[in-house]
Amino acid sequence: MSDPLRRIDALVEEGTLPTLKVRQQLRLAAGLTQTEVAEAIGVKRLAVAQWEAGRAQPHRGNRRAYAHFLRQLAVKYPAAAIEEASDEG
Repeated sequence: MSDPLRRIDALVEEGTLPTLKVRQQLRLAAGLTQTEVAEAIGVKRLAVAQWEAGRAQPHRGNRRAYAHFLRQLAVKYPAAAIEEASDEG
């Protein structure tokens, strides 16, 4: 998906998660640690680390909570929600 508006639309859809890079960019833009994100969602830090690294995906309720969390960060830090087209693989 190369169009920035389509990427943003995908980010705000219920349960849709942004790319791995954008997940981390949003967290860092907010100045949050993986531990802080984990505590907010109700999971262990390792889960957030795995979600950001693409080694695991959040399930059901955690996915909805994580997607909601990321949407809120995207509203607050819109520049962090954009992944440069040259960075996509």
